[in-house]
Amino acid sequence: MNSKLMKRLSLLIQFLLFLSISSSLLAQDFSALKYRTVGPERGGRVTTVTGTPMLPGTFYLGATGGGVWKSDDYGVSWNNVSDGYFATPSIGAIEVAVNDPNIVYVGTGSDGLRSNVISGKGVYKSINAGKTWEHIGLRETGQVGALEIDPTNHNIVWVAAIGNAFKSNSERGIYKTIDGGKNWKKIFFISDEVGFSDLELLPSNPNIVYAAAWKARRKPWTIISGGNKKEGGIYKSINGGKDWVKLEKGLPKNGIGKIDLAVSPVDSSILYAVIEAPGKEGGLYKSIDQGASFIQVSNNKGLVNRPFYYTNIELDPTNSEIIYSNANPLLKSIDGGKSWKRMSVPHGDNHDIWINPNNPNLLIQANDGGANVTHNGGKTWSSQFNQPTAELYQVEVDDQYPYWLYAGQQDNSTVAIPSLQPFARPISGKGWGISVGGCETGPAVPKPGNHNIVYSNCKGNFGVYNKLTGIEKKYTVGASFIYGYNPKDLKYRFQRVAPIHVSPHNPNVVYHGSQYIHKTMTDGKIWETISPDLTAFEKDKQVVSGSPITRDITGEEYYSTLYSIRESKLKEGLIWTGSNDGVISVTKNGGKSWKNVTPKKLPKGGRVESVEPSQFDPAKAYIAVDRHLLGDDKPYFYKTTNYGRTWELISTSSNGIPNDFTSKVLREDPVRTGLLYAGTEFGMFVSFDDGKSWKKFQQNLPVTPITDIKIFRGDLILSTMGRGFWILDNITTLRDEKINSLKSSPWLFKPDTTIRYRSRGYRTDGIVQYPGTNVIIDYFIPNKNTSPIQLEILDSNRKTVASIVSNNSLINKTTVVENMNLSQVFKYVDTRLETKSGINRFNWNLQQKGAWSSNKNRSFKNGPMVAPGVYTAKLTVNGKSFEQSFEITMDPRVKDEGITKADIVNQIAMQQRVMDLLSEARQFQDTLEKEAKTLKGKKSARLNTINAILKQLKNNSVVYPQQMLVSQISFLLNMFSSADQIPGQDSKNRFKELTNQFHTLKNEFRN
Repeated sequence: MNSKLMKRLSLLIQFLLFLSISSSLLAQDFSALKYRTVGPERGGRVTTVTGTPMLPGTFYLGATGGGVWKSDDYGVSWNNVSDGYFATPSIGAIEVAVNDPNIVYVGTGSDGLRSNVISGKGVYKSINAGKTWEHIGLRETGQVGALEIDPTNHNIVWVAAIGNAFKSNSERGIYKTIDGGKNWKKIFFISDEVGFSDLELLPSNPNIVYAAAWKARRKPWTIISGGNKKEGGIYKSINGGKDWVKLEKGLPKNGIGKIDLAVSPVDSSILYAVIEAPGKEGGLYKSIDQGASFIQVSNNKGLVNRPFYYTNIELDPTNSEIIYSNANPLLKSIDGGKSWKRMSVPHGDNHDIWINPNNPNLLIQANDGGANVTHNGGKTWSSQFNQPTAELYQVEVDDQYPYWLYAGQQDNSTVAIPSLQPFARPISGKGWGISVGGCETGPAVPKPGNHNIVYSNCKGNFGVYNKLTGIEKKYTVGASFIYGYNPKDLKYRFQRVAPIHVSPHNPNVVYHGSQYIHKTMTDGKIWETISPDLTAFEKDKQVVSGSPITRDITGEEYYSTLYSIRESKLKEGLIWTGSNDGVISVTKNGGKSWKNVTPKKLPKGGRVESVEPSQFDPAKAYIAVDRHLLGDDKPYFYKTTNYGRTWELISTSSNGIPNDFTSKVLREDPVRTGLLYAGTEFGMFVSFDDGKSWKKFQQNLPVTPITDIKIFRGDLILSTMGRGFWILDNITTLRDEKINSLKSSPWLFKPDTTIRYRSRGYRTDGIVQYPGTNVIIDYFIPNKNTSPIQLEILDSNRKTVASIVSNNSLINKTTVVENMNLSQVFKYVDTRLETKSGINRFNWNLQQKGAWSSNKNRSFKNGPMVAPGVYTAKLTVNGKSFEQSFEITMDPRVKDEGITKADIVNQIAMQQRVMDLLSEARQFQDTLEKEAKTLKGKKSARLNTINAILKQLKNNSVVYPQQMLVSQISFLLNMFSSADQIPGQDSKNRFKELTNQFHTLKNEFRN
């Protein structure tokens, strides 16, 4: 065989092998591996709210990245109703049919066009009050400014489409359906640059319609809101949208921007419009003749504050003179807009309001902190700490036990929350969390080795926060306030989300990014610049943001800044950077020299969301580049194996990640080579072959942008732009090569090392989920298996600690004994030991055999946690067994207290002795009670003796009874079972007393 043929054969074999692995992976179901949310429960940005007068306690909120939530109890609690149905979490408008609260329409795509706004995916409809949803079209319309339902016919619906926020598109316009969304017709269109921010129907005659045209476009370096008079304004139709006329009399003459409209339900002649316009022309306009003419009634700047982001007015449904303006702040007028007073709400940055027409003091309002309900016209409000819709920019973790998660939360503060619930409970009963310096943008980066020190950022301002003192020291590079500048004039250009990175080789080395890399070894007291400008710095992109009407320079649009920094864990001084204008740079010598290694085929200008140096090969790195702000939704994930000389695109149109799932973050598993995790605008993906192919890894995760990923202590940790933090506990199974070849035989995966934490068991505080301490055991069951299964836990001496079975058929009735016998196998049924085909997950709670109880459901349960050591999991399926060893280690905090493994072993031995006594006492009580029952009603000396002994054994059935022997033994057991401790001498003495008392009673009975 010649060499050419051999080469072809080799390539064919490799290709067939790749197909085999790929098909196996594509067929694999990872649904047993579930994420859990850990908060924060503090609400995030909500842009639309509504209610229904027919059910006054029912409200809906639409979050910018969290989907649709519903409350049936006046905002006391909220539940998501869009998960599993919506293709996007970005909500622009929600409306409930006036005459049927079961009919709900939702337009997706928020109208607050921030740079991180998430694309809309059309309109959804529910006919059962949000229990289920159907997508009914307009997928390409982009952001929805408004949606209105005809009050006389809920099958007639209107949609105002702003359009794609980042590029021209012909789908902008006004749409209408007359058959409940089966068919849509675009009934008004101006241009592919001009969409519609609002529309209003005349309540008394819904054929009369007002629409607000808006030219809007987001670019990475600016926000365009408005244009000349031809590119915006107010339009009216009197024949259901067949014909339109532009309303101009009395309106701004020198250009026009975003507009929001309000029609009075009590006087159909009155129409209000809040209008973005140059100078004093901006403000509130009023028409008393259905738009034939307008007068400006107020040029209060608070009405048009950041109009692209706010701009919303609503009228009291019973009084046309009472107006609410949602911006920053929330303003109210009671004289038709002539004067305004500020209203107090739980959070700033206001977006929407809905007022109950039957009771205008009952209303719901939306802002950047969530949604809040008031019964008294705004004097008091419902909580925002019951809606986990936080927008988080990143995730960092510390190295304490258990670890905590850190991030900046949009328009709130930095936040740090625990991965597991502390043993103590928060007084509020809600999830745990603290702020740690900096501000909404973050990041917040805990110092390795000292989690009490946190390096925080606030829009480019560097700080060092000390948890012990609660004080943050500020050490901003350049010591200059950079708001409001043209970026070309800045010495240091910091993005609002300026990166901070601590060297993996030296926790005292901290990197911080403007257009340069700055380095400190003194916690910010002294900064050294170690790079040239590492951005593209195109001069035409260095502009004052906000045109042509409203200036808006908060740092969000500062272009040509660094966005990501990472130093290789393998080689000190090997540092990769990515800028928000698409440049990748690398240094191999700690910044002495740099090289631009941007992929040649990467379209320019994208935001480098993440750089990831490989943890196996110093020449290898991965990047994620986001170009959706340039109108390009494609995912751009790349890898290099030669320090950036060449790059390979690993997110092609056909290898698993959809073509419109914008790339957000890519991380490499630190244990298994080639195992990659990718976060996108709409969810998670995993690759087992270094990016050749990708599989959806969404599981139970809601659809929301994944902003960052960390892999730490065997957990996969995510931050999201709309649903807070999520954790997938224990990804050891993904690291097992066997996962790529599971077929017809069962398999038991090796459990990861488990830290022996004390916890209060599984708890859900509100919506946050905290698991108890468990050994997570994953296993594979092939198709067509019908047999029950058994899982045994063996100690280092091969003694069975626990035997769990999937159903009763595996419990041998002849081996079940009534008396307590510690040599008896602790065997019980747990239906969570699934037998379904595919990968399954079982959580073993580390508990060994407990005390006997007359309640069979409690008998032998809740025993002490096993001691630290090496154990073996043994899975038996259809007579075939599989074994994997694993380790349980001490809680490092307990070790720091001076407790040793020997102390824990001795404590467990003491617990066993007390449990033996408790079991024997309970069984003795049970025996006496049964005999007393047979003797009831008879005159018997034996019955008198039994009753006398029972009085000493069991508590009397009165309020606050004296605690008798069985209760005293149980108290002693509980007293030193809730913590790892050396039992006190009093405990040992008390055990002897109780043992003697019990034996005395038994002897009395025998005699």
